[in-house]
Amino acid sequence: MPQAAVRGDAAPLWRPSPERVAAAQVTAFTKTVAAEWRVDLPDHDALWRWSVERPEQFWRSVWTFCGVIGDGPGGRVLEHGDRMPGARWFPEARLNFAENLLRRRDDTPALVFWGESQVRRRMTWRELWEATARLAAALRAAGVGPGDRVAGYLPNMPEAIVGMLATASLGAIWSSCSPDFGVQGVLDRFGQIEPKILISADGYRYTGKANDSLQRLRELMPRLPSVRRLVVVPYLEDSPALAGLDRAVTLEDFTRGAPAGEITFPRLPFDHPLYILYSSGTTGVPKCIVHGAGGTLLQHLKEHRLHTDLKPGDRLFYFTTCGWMMWNWLASGLASEAKLLLYDGSPFYPIARALFDFLDAERATVFGTSAKFIDAAAKAGLEPARTHRLDALRTICSTGSPLAPEAFDYVYEKVKRDVCLSSISGGTDIVSCFVLGNPIGPVWRGEIQARGLGMKVEVFDEDGRPVVGAKGELVCTAPFPSMPVGFWNDPDGTRYRAAYFERFPGVWRHGDWVELTEHGGMIIYGRSDAVLNPGGVRIGTAEIYRQVEQLDEVVEALAIGQDWQNDVRVVLFVRLREGLTLDRALIAKIKKQIRDNATPHHVPARVIQVADIPRTKSGKIVELAVRDVVHGRPVKNQEALANPEALALFADLPDLQR
Repeated sequence: MPQAAVRGDAAPLWRPSPERVAAAQVTAFTKTVAAEWRVDLPDHDALWRWSVERPEQFWRSVWTFCGVIGDGPGGRVLEHGDRMPGARWFPEARLNFAENLLRRRDDTPALVFWGESQVRRRMTWRELWEATARLAAALRAAGVGPGDRVAGYLPNMPEAIVGMLATASLGAIWSSCSPDFGVQGVLDRFGQIEPKILISADGYRYTGKANDSLQRLRELMPRLPSVRRLVVVPYLEDSPALAGLDRAVTLEDFTRGAPAGEITFPRLPFDHPLYILYSSGTTGVPKCIVHGAGGTLLQHLKEHRLHTDLKPGDRLFYFTTCGWMMWNWLASGLASEAKLLLYDGSPFYPIARALFDFLDAERATVFGTSAKFIDAAAKAGLEPARTHRLDALRTICSTGSPLAPEAFDYVYEKVKRDVCLSSISGGTDIVSCFVLGNPIGPVWRGEIQARGLGMKVEVFDEDGRPVVGAKGELVCTAPFPSMPVGFWNDPDGTRYRAAYFERFPGVWRHGDWVELTEHGGMIIYGRSDAVLNPGGVRIGTAEIYRQVEQLDEVVEALAIGQDWQNDVRVVLFVRLREGLTLDRALIAKIKKQIRDNATPHHVPARVIQVADIPRTKSGKIVELAVRDVVHGRPVKNQEALANPEALALFADLPDLQR
């Protein structure tokens, strides 16, 4: 994990020029609110303090400054502001999320799509509007209305954006996952929310290989009885073969005859459900997290315009799949009238510099990626500063896992010197960020620049006391608009409260182990719970167990994340049936089972046989205790274990030293 190496640094790695500070939207915002609310805001720290001390003034100003389209903001900004959860934002306001994203209808580019090296497509704002209008009309004709669910099983392609916009325009709820999810992974998600419509591509490409989705759909559809129509988007083939696919129709046939003219945008309450995103599935099937339209829109507008300085005409690229919340974050860039750059496939295919070629060719102004990609680019010896122009690039965002100090060095030495490197962190839980960039502030080695405006983020020690300069839990001690509306199938909110408010009542505990620095920034040391995070992809152990334990040879399993080479790798321990020994063939079988039914990210780097697995007296396996043993840390509360002697089986294993 990254170390707090910043304390000895005499100077920041980067400072914005006076011209850049003067032109930044957050500078204009600060001047506007200082005059409007008659407050003295001499610097960004003062702006943050005001934003959390006067949240109603701050969020009303964000609404106005960002030009939210809707009926509002209304007289009241916040009801029950002393409740967490339970606060209600903009109770008098009404809006439509899609109306706010479809602000333009001209012939300038809105979307650019590269599918590795094989596919290049562009879509203007007018074409985006017309495609959305046609699909929205077809969805309405199929019976989709407010509150219904439409699911996407798609690559990061224009049809995913169109599907989301059409769904949101009707007041229906969009939910998506990437096409590399196996059958069980999809059922674990979409099976819970019972979508009326499923939109899927016929397949996807990765490292030049075509991967068919139609066979998986043939297995899925009988197990998704709520789906009235399966809408298939041609990607691998111009005319995909739909034989044997019940209720299936191509996108062209589904929208045939639908008008491409005006779109009716019903304006709905601020907290009307917009998205369902999914937790990692650590303790069972993934939690279905419901996010509201207003909170998502307002939070993303704030993050894009004030923290990323995204402006009309900018080119926004985030390397993501439709199964990661950064896709939702990317899509919201349309509300700032930015052109979205969409990429699907391997970031290193057909050549290692593929993403940097994309950045150069499309003159990206904001480039978002994972910390793992930056590390991989460094290890691959890429030097974009020497091989590419990157003249338009102003900001690089990194998330998914902590960005090591050495990665900061690499970006400034080998990628671009004059760039704002914004390490950001938040999550699916809030479909946004707690800590992120500051375009008018310095970048210090190994640190995230700032806490989010309007986000009362603090660090608590084990006793719930705020600390600075010491490691602790990342918490948020006041309500914010992008808190989930709730969890799906959780009518009394019991699971929702347990997920975030059980450890510190009335305070959001996020599960990150962090430190506030002397610069007002933050260092993240990793998750404070058992979620695995290889390459910045959050993985729940239960998703692995459900696959592995279907094999006859495996009695039970336990997975942990092992800190390894500035990242985390998945290690799977298995207890086999008596008399069996783990060999190469069985390891291959285990990995194939996981890859075929979850995703490639779930496949463990190491599979190790053990004779026993420690568990509590109530029968729950103890992943955190095993992780501590593997990392040489003492295990607390061994008296709670039914078989504490089993912990010794995981100590000093040779297979974990390589």
